[in-house]
Amino acid sequence: MSVLAANSHVIYREMYRNKDHQQQLWSGGGSSLLLLQTASSRCSWFDGRNKELCKKNSKRDFRVAACWPDMTRPASVEMEPIDDSHHLDKILLQAHELSQPIIIDWMASWCRKCIYLKPKLEKLAAEYDTKIKFYCVDVNKVPQTLVKRGNISKMPTIQLWKDGEMKAEVIGGHKAWLVIEEVREMIQKFV
Repeated sequence: MSVLAANSHVIYREMYRNKDHQQQLWSGGGSSLLLLQTASSRCSWFDGRNKELCKKNSKRDFRVAACWPDMTRPASVEMEPIDDSHHLDKILLQAHELSQPIIIDWMASWCRKCIYLKPKLEKLAAEYDTKIKFYCVDVNKVPQTLVKRGNISKMPTIQLWKDGEMKAEVIGGHKAWLVIEEVREMIQKFV
């Protein structure tokens, strides 16, 4: 029997009936396939080309179940850039109306840790897709009044803003996975 898996590879396996049930699990590419041999002697095929084979091997029966990853949620969400103080005011007003906190990643295009951390924050943004909106500010491309407003002295700095003011921040000068864990803890305090 052939089964088309979620990662578009064809899996082929034949199992013959024994006195006990047999179970086989294959997984790969984020999907898994479970084949379970049952005690009944029915034979079902996906197309009519194998009728002779079905009659010949009527002592085989399979029950197939496949599990695919949740494709309704994005794997990462691109952070929206903030251009100036007016844009930040607009975002904070919108977040206040929705009573939703926001995360701002203050970074620089020359900062290696900032560049390395950004895709990890975008993956974290996908986890909190409906609860929190993530933004980024490149401190070299915005007016310094915006940078002073955020009270930024080191990069990367990840801040959580709620009700129009900054509530907590993580300065990310250490390993990215530690920074992400600290940001996750910061989010859980305020969400």
